[in-house]
Amino acid sequence: MPFVNALRCKECLREYPVEPMNVCEFCFGPLEPVYDYEAIRKVISRQSIERGPYTMWRYKDLLPASGENPVDISAGFTPLVKARNLGEELGLTNLYLKNDSVNPSFSFKDRVVSVAATKALEFNFDTLACASTGNLACAVAAHAARAGLRAVVFIPADLEKGKVIGAAIYAPTLVAVDGNYDEVNRLCSEVADRYPWAFVNINMRPFYAEGSKTLGYEAVEQLGWRVPRHAVVPAASGSMFTKIWQGYNEMADMGLVAGPVHTSMHLAQAEGCNPIVDAFESEESVIRPIKPDTVAKSLAIGNPADGIYALRVLRKSGGTACATPEPEVLEGMKLLAQTEGIFTETAGGVTVSGLKQLVQRGIIHRDDLTVAYITGNGLKTQEVAESVVDPLTIAPNLRAFEAALNGANSHNGSNGHN
Repeated sequence: MPFVNALRCKECLREYPVEPMNVCEFCFGPLEPVYDYEAIRKVISRQSIERGPYTMWRYKDLLPASGENPVDISAGFTPLVKARNLGEELGLTNLYLKNDSVNPSFSFKDRVVSVAATKALEFNFDTLACASTGNLACAVAAHAARAGLRAVVFIPADLEKGKVIGAAIYAPTLVAVDGNYDEVNRLCSEVADRYPWAFVNINMRPFYAEGSKTLGYEAVEQLGWRVPRHAVVPAASGSMFTKIWQGYNEMADMGLVAGPVHTSMHLAQAEGCNPIVDAFESEESVIRPIKPDTVAKSLAIGNPADGIYALRVLRKSGGTACATPEPEVLEGMKLLAQTEGIFTETAGGVTVSGLKQLVQRGIIHRDDLTVAYITGNGLKTQEVAESVVDPLTIAPNLRAFEAALNGANSHNGSNGHN
């Protein structure tokens, strides 16, 4: 069984039983699991982790659901890529990319849903549900199929087609709401009060959020049990950002790496939805909600639930926050694809553009050990990148090909020897 003793309010510190609830009844603060770290230290080691499965469940001792029979579609233990080409482009020698775009439903959301779905079975729910900007809908539908649960997923009606298809293929009840994510989420809070369903990012949120810690654990292990000097992370609700930081620190607390942790956590958002960045730059301690207007729909949360906690991590870690101008989202996607062969969605474009800003501002230096998080797959947001399609259209003969090739080379200023 998991080493979880209770749920605790992050604000007033009142404790509650381990049940499907996410808000303190006294101060309305968010709840999070309380672990028996002393017991965990007795059983966890680098060796015990390395003997585990090549999925996120190799870290089962630090997760709030049973790892004996998890709802596991093989999420996690994704590649940590030494980004030599991108690093050379940016002037970095020690840059790594945590590529979560290759998870089974093609985003990091498989991690959080794997935990939430496992816990939903423990609580005897028969329906798994969510409010989603897209990636979560895909992950919930996939894990519900694996678990034999009914799935009900709520999405904004203007979601990218790739994400809609990516969820619909698993045959959930798909509800398209005429509104943005924040409006979808408010509706789901009402539905969650009416129906006895496991809403992964509402009543199951304390357990769900913990899955993101594995992004921190894996990077540490894949770096040879080292913690990076810098981490660059895209943010929507801010939860993943805070949990990666927690993951680094838990590795040190368990004695798996030397502490204390000196990672500077850097947060990236698109300019069209940057409430956390705006609060950080304004030196405020609260988040002012905004109405999203961004191509990075997976980051389009105007009222981020964990925004204030992301601000605390930024300041405690000595990190910074940066906003990517909307035209540079695609530029970041193209730069990553053309240097490292990774086709990321818009959130990845935000990460890469944010990384570039941090280097240009002198915050990340040439030899600093840096991990940038790529959290979703570009096949889900193809519409944003349609402008890159410009084929040489020719007749089916060699002369036509060579004429077109020479014309292209001339246009690109090349001598034709590639």
